[in-house]
Amino acid sequence: MIKLNYRNADAKVVGNDNGLDIQGEFTAYQDKISEIIKNLNQCKDKPNQWLQWMNLGYNEETLWYVKEYAAMIKGRFENVLVLGIGGSALGGMAMTEALLKPYWNLLSEEQRDGMPRIFFLDNIDPDTMTGLLDFLDLSKTLVNVITKSGSTAETMSQFMIVKDRLEKELGDNYRYNIVATTDKRTGILRQIAEQEGYKTFVVPDDVGGRFSVFSAVGLLPMALVGIDIDAVVNGIKDMDLALKNTDIKENIAAQNALIHYLMDTKKGKNMSVMMPYSSRLKYVSDWYVQLWAESLGKNKDNEGNDVHVGPTPIKALGATDQHSQIQLYNEGPNNKIINFIRVENFDNILEIPNIFEYTGINYLAGKTINRLMNAEADSTRVALADYERPTVTISIPKVDAYNLGQLLYMFEVQTAIAGALYNINTFNQPGVEQAKNYTYALMGRAGYEESANMLQERMITV
Repeated sequence: MIKLNYRNADAKVVGNDNGLDIQGEFTAYQDKISEIIKNLNQCKDKPNQWLQWMNLGYNEETLWYVKEYAAMIKGRFENVLVLGIGGSALGGMAMTEALLKPYWNLLSEEQRDGMPRIFFLDNIDPDTMTGLLDFLDLSKTLVNVITKSGSTAETMSQFMIVKDRLEKELGDNYRYNIVATTDKRTGILRQIAEQEGYKTFVVPDDVGGRFSVFSAVGLLPMALVGIDIDAVVNGIKDMDLALKNTDIKENIAAQNALIHYLMDTKKGKNMSVMMPYSSRLKYVSDWYVQLWAESLGKNKDNEGNDVHVGPTPIKALGATDQHSQIQLYNEGPNNKIINFIRVENFDNILEIPNIFEYTGINYLAGKTINRLMNAEADSTRVALADYERPTVTISIPKVDAYNLGQLLYMFEVQTAIAGALYNINTFNQPGVEQAKNYTYALMGRAGYEESANMLQERMITV
């Protein structure tokens, strides 16, 4: 199982000004944490609680349909192109980047075991889009368009461009190159899919985008490139069982949630750095940033009081960002808690050869890159403690489907518990919706004319 080491967030290590009496806080918050965990599990089956993500690991029907479709089209396509933004893309990106062979899209078909390449268009930069669409042979590409509402401007504009190209190239057969993941009953994309006969998968009700990675939103892209989604689901189930434990001393999601909450509210550590020591986990940090920011950054609490809470998440990568960010973390403002992710066993062992015997770098000879990577993680953790900067370390046995399912689900539960501690609505995003509505107005969507006029006036002065 995944382990959490919080020793370097304790006052005994980083001092009373910057650390917590962690065992004392666990005892003080035991009843509160127990109540939160019980409430989450009691409410997860109720409508309009936005907790259905807690049940996704047990959705055998979705798992079966995804595997059936992936098997049915195996060998038909050279590429998978995912159209989505935010939660519709980041989870799939995090999982595929972690679980596929490195540089997957550069490997030969034989090296990919006959599986397709996978590309995510998660932004609307016209140069990037044009470059990718000009490169791909769309006749050999399966396009997975993902948006629950079917009205997301970025994703639907991408889809309109791609569909137009497909239709011009393939004629009426273009529809067999499209699979839509959207709302079960309503929305523009659902309507289009049914009219034109696309294969569809469902974004479940009461599952926000940032919590949707273990629905068809993430499982389908994973399955299409051969990732073992059964192992992913098994990891979720085992972690879910462990996180049902109401004793904070046995629940790592509750522990890390409380530590982050108290670091923010008691110690002024209002930034949460996610720093995996594995390039394969780079996009886990991107996914975490959305999960943490969109869930916990709120201006009202559950009673309607103005609170303006939420720690700011920051993505980093070890050992790369030791050479770009650690100087700030050590000697700049002491306002951060840093999460290291440490991989115990890499897939490969890479030895450093003895080729510069009479030089100052010969101490590296005969060691492994594996040892160096984890030495970098351990030394950075200790150095930060020397500067009284709090850290926690999450250790995973290896980067595989089972452990990635555990890791991401643990972060989801941690986020839900943290939201309850802040006493805010963890599952809405009114600040995002306002910008979306302004975009609709500026692009001339019907019904937004009044907003468009107001915006035009404001843009002169703002």
